[in-house]
Amino acid sequence: MKRAAAIVLILAAAVVIAAVNDFLKSIERPVANAEPVVFEIARGQGLKDIASGLRQAGVIDEPWWFVLLAWEEGQAHKLKSGEYEIPPGIDRRRLLALFASGRVRQHAVTLVEGWTFRQMLAALQSQPALEHRIVAESDVAALMRMLARAELDPEGRFFPDTYFFTKGTPDVEILKRAYDRMAAVLAAEWRRRVAELPYRTPDDALIMASIIEKETARPEERREVAGVLVRRLRAGMPLQVDPTVIYGLGERYNGNLRREDLKADTPYNTYLHRGLPPAPIAAPGLASLRAALNPAPGDSLYYVARGDGGHRFSRTWDEHREAVDRYQKSKQP
Repeated sequence: MKRAAAIVLILAAAVVIAAVNDFLKSIERPVANAEPVVFEIARGQGLKDIASGLRQAGVIDEPWWFVLLAWEEGQAHKLKSGEYEIPPGIDRRRLLALFASGRVRQHAVTLVEGWTFRQMLAALQSQPALEHRIVAESDVAALMRMLARAELDPEGRFFPDTYFFTKGTPDVEILKRAYDRMAAVLAAEWRRRVAELPYRTPDDALIMASIIEKETARPEERREVAGVLVRRLRAGMPLQVDPTVIYGLGERYNGNLRREDLKADTPYNTYLHRGLPPAPIAAPGLASLRAALNPAPGDSLYYVARGDGGHRFSRTWDEHREAVDRYQKSKQP
């Protein structure tokens, strides 16, 4: 009887030793996934469910050892909710450290220079990792009230850039960051503006910058375009820029600006109305803001697209007409 009991104890000890050895080996064993795995810990999720989820995701094959390790390391109650990217090759200790660190996966959304506010909203709405709170025009009005600028049109008020965020971030938070960034950049550039510009407020400069953004994609031309438009403002001449007309047409614009469109009486028609339009027509980038506030000196009052992405600048109407005949009328069938 004593011999049988001893045998049982020996076998039990062997099982324990084997289990301990297996546990110790599991600590050093790399995770099972050969490719990065995106894994989400839900808010309030327990350790056992996390371990089970890791097994289902193909990251580990021994969930109980993971649970035991978490207790052994003092991390059982320190794992933070969120979305993590688990790289292949890390061991269990580093995986626990990742979950305890809260270094959750970052997503990104890019708001492009020259986009309208509607295009920015479309980009946000197409990002599935965001929490979507802006789904109607009334939501936009609520957004501007939240920004304490209920009187403003949202157009052009959000700085174009790439914004990083974690899963579940509200879209309004991205827009608030973009709004604050535009306000800060505009204020800084306004302080560095050259003297005697025909702008009453920083908003005037923002409007001009939005026009420059839409008028040319060539960085080396922005200040020259700004110079022409500023001189036209000073002289009381109409700006006569097509992008403002197109913006005023809205959904009526079909991609082809016709002669009759230039007669459409909207507040944004700079052929019919002198001065700046009432609001920006797009979101300008930093280069266009700087151009609007530091236009190139000169005496040109006109420019026309050459067809290669650049423009020909002219001092007089006759020179301009000659350039139009050369670069525009030659394209007409």
